[in-house]
Amino acid sequence: MDLMVRPCFLVVDREFAGSISTRKLVIETAKFNVLTAYSAREAADTLRKFPGMTAAVIDAYARDMRCDDLVDELRVIQPGIPIVAISAPGAEGCTKADHHLASFDPAHLLELLKGFVPEAAGEIERRNEELEREGH
Repeated sequence: MDLMVRPCFLVVDREFAGSISTRKLVIETAKFNVLTAYSAREAADTLRKFPGMTAAVIDAYARDMRCDDLVDELRVIQPGIPIVAISAPGAEGCTKADHHLASFDPAHLLELLKGFVPEAAGEIERRNEELEREGH
């Protein structure tokens, strides 16, 4: 089996006591790698440490920075990084993000992310099918 480098996504989510990011879990279920930040500041610091992110998925309501300002900062660090902003339906979102989801729809988010890396997504799906056939 050839080794592949799995796509890695930066997830910027609000922090809640005693839980981890649901978005992180959904994305990892698709066998993508995820680094999670719980503030805009942490997101920028994480992207500086790990500049090869495939894309960023951000909560449009980060408490410590306006969403558009976060998008600007992430793009200074990694120009061209695709950014998906998630906001409440009908709420004013993040105008500078490349993609907007009006709610957290896991299936829609995964399809969008797979579209950024169709070859890798296909490879992961083929590998899953092989594992199922082998009974693992």
